[in-house]
Amino acid sequence: MSKQGSQNSFLRTIILVSTFGGLLFGYDTGVINGALPYMAQADQLNLNSFTEGLVASSLLFGAALGAMFGGRLSDDNGRRKNILYLAVLFFIATLGCTLAPNVTVMIIFRFLLGLAVGGASVTVPTYLAEMSPAEKRGRMVTQNELMIVSGQLLAFIFNAILGNIMGDTSHVWRYMLVIATLPAVFLFLGMLRVPESPRWLVSKGKNVEALQVLQQIREAKRAKSELIEIQVACTQEEGIERATFKDLNVPWVRRIVFLGVGIAVVQQITGVNSIMYYGTEILKDAGFETRAALIGNIANGAISVLATFVGIWLLGQVGRKPMLLTGLIGTTISLLLIGVFSLVLEGSTSLPYVVLILTVTFLAFQQGAISPVTWLMLSEIFPLRLRGIGMGATVFCLWIVNFLIGLMFPILLDKVGLAATFFVFVALGLGAITFVKKCLPETKGLTLEQLEHKFRTYNEDYQDKLVDA
Repeated sequence: MSKQGSQNSFLRTIILVSTFGGLLFGYDTGVINGALPYMAQADQLNLNSFTEGLVASSLLFGAALGAMFGGRLSDDNGRRKNILYLAVLFFIATLGCTLAPNVTVMIIFRFLLGLAVGGASVTVPTYLAEMSPAEKRGRMVTQNELMIVSGQLLAFIFNAILGNIMGDTSHVWRYMLVIATLPAVFLFLGMLRVPESPRWLVSKGKNVEALQVLQQIREAKRAKSELIEIQVACTQEEGIERATFKDLNVPWVRRIVFLGVGIAVVQQITGVNSIMYYGTEILKDAGFETRAALIGNIANGAISVLATFVGIWLLGQVGRKPMLLTGLIGTTISLLLIGVFSLVLEGSTSLPYVVLILTVTFLAFQQGAISPVTWLMLSEIFPLRLRGIGMGATVFCLWIVNFLIGLMFPILLDKVGLAATFFVFVALGLGAITFVKKCLPETKGLTLEQLEHKFRTYNEDYQDKLVDA
């Protein structure tokens, strides 16, 4: 094998190993979908609708905190070392959930698992972005998104297999959970063999080590020129004063943070994670038996993976705003139809199949349009100086809204039923469409510098329009 071929092979190994953090993220958020019906029947846990919501959503609250502190820890300890720590936490927390003797212990370890999920959600994409060549960065970073939805699909498949083979076993949910220890072990052993991010090494003054890493994954000439680029970028960043919460007094800064938080909230209030976490419960409530619901739920995971591929392709073809609006209109109509058919076809044998078709349609719009645009726009709208405070606030709000929906969904399903629950999400979807239509700017085709200028001069342009009117 040529030297360049060896370098490309090593780079592919780095991508595969590090994105197992995304796979764990997906599996641990998806596995609860099939495990909950069996947990609810387990005498040890004795779940009601409230504790069921707590078991599912405690991971999401932990993820909010993990995402908040994960970036800072990776800045202090290094991306590679932080992912190693996260792999250990994934393993320990998964075992804790698997062996939980009661609901209190389960919630504690689900929270710890959430810390690992949140930490992985910020550390793995950063590591990938810093290891990848500029021309391959977009494709490499989106590999992590694909691994997340692939992890959820694997969880749904294993849930269906175990549920149908061992459905009569009271501890079947423990077998569903413990599978996640395997990718955690692979992530830990794999990260021992891959290098630290060269950008982090330069930020710590370890230029010689950074060059050695770059020479493993780049041609010799390019490795040296890239090292110089990284050194220049780090020097420039040292001279930039980071934004603080005091900067929110500046109108254009406040507007960007407001838009970022709005985009994050819009992605969650569609109700996507109610389907990803409670899809089996939804199909059961519609009329499927548990084992049939587990099998039907695989379709939700499969469409998520396929739609993510489509979404990545669409980002290069369509404007962000029309793509987001189309996705929101599609998800809102799908939810409306679920609610209507749940009333019209109540008790009918066709209802569960109609609901399954509509949840698949919903996820096609969500994963093919809304989710890709969300993460792309969040990476575009914040200038370098605002990136820390902006991404911190938006990702924290995203996870907190995710937590609240995860907590409230089973309670709503229990108290008001399937139709009324989805009508609530329809109302939220209408609010999301209004926000995007009235507030969100188009960012496609603009450089980051042009976007920053557009945000800075927004108030002046707005005043000019008022005068012209």
